[in-house]
Amino acid sequence: MTKQLPIGSGFGAASTTADVISGIDLSGKIAIVTGGYSGLGLETVRTLRSAGAQIIVPARDYNKAKNALQGIDGIEIETMDLLDPGSIDDFAGRFLATGRPLHLLIHSAGIMASPLVRDARGYESQFATNHLGHFQLTARLWPALSQAGGARVVSVSSKGHRYSPVRFEDPHFERGDYDRWAAYGQSKTANILFALELDKRGREAGVRAFSVHPGSIAGTGLEKHLSLEELVAGGVLDEHGQPILDPARQLKTVEQGAATIVWCAASPALEGIGGVYCENCEVAQLMIESGQGTSMQDGTRLSGVLPYAVDPAAAERLWKLSEQLTGVEIGMSS
Repeated sequence: MTKQLPIGSGFGAASTTADVISGIDLSGKIAIVTGGYSGLGLETVRTLRSAGAQIIVPARDYNKAKNALQGIDGIEIETMDLLDPGSIDDFAGRFLATGRPLHLLIHSAGIMASPLVRDARGYESQFATNHLGHFQLTARLWPALSQAGGARVVSVSSKGHRYSPVRFEDPHFERGDYDRWAAYGQSKTANILFALELDKRGREAGVRAFSVHPGSIAGTGLEKHLSLEELVAGGVLDEHGQPILDPARQLKTVEQGAATIVWCAASPALEGIGGVYCENCEVAQLMIESGQGTSMQDGTRLSGVLPYAVDPAAAERLWKLSEQLTGVEIGMSS
């Protein structure tokens, strides 16, 4: 847990993607960005491409992705659905067949506070999409990540991890009532624990992992299951339905929100570091107050990461649970 120590990055809450990518050359690097055709993922794709990276965007909706990515040259679009294990395997297989290394894997796709939906396996959709799908994708792409001789995996989490730890005894809400915010919080805690354990297991192969809180950004599509009243009450929109912008309170533009994702993916300042939760283009500190809750309200006041989300024992337990639930293991030594 002592790894959660700021490094003096020189950036802050108001820093943008243009700020953090300045002077960085990603020519010859290959990146896969899930959710790369909307919101923070799209801005991440734009920025990494501007620095010379070759980018593949797996998409559930191919045509939507094609339209969103028009005007950005050199982007490959592939079909993949994080709720469909077969499509994840097919996508990864197609990429591995090219023989290319994978330098950057950005897990940006996600859903938030959705009604109870179960996938074909009976798994709750937020946990299945936000965590298990990305776990399986990483596992299948492991040969290309280890081949890169220095790769980074960035898992887009959220300060919403404070809504719930991982519910190891009942991750799919099969007992008791479904709580959409607890389900979201569990999945975001899982993103942090996944990065912690992946970094531990992958560092010998040169694979480092990070988790990120981008901030609260209106208009990315992530909020589609929330009412206007909820967004106003949560302090994200004003009474006229307009976004409130205040980076000091984590209320950001898309360019500011994606900056921490890009910083974790590309900054030389993070060489030799990994397994940490970052926000505001900096390694975050442990959250002093518990700050747990079941809504968006007052979330903008809180900063840092809760201890249960960076607990090594929980990270290892989640890894084993994820292997059991997906039937997939990552071929590395622990």
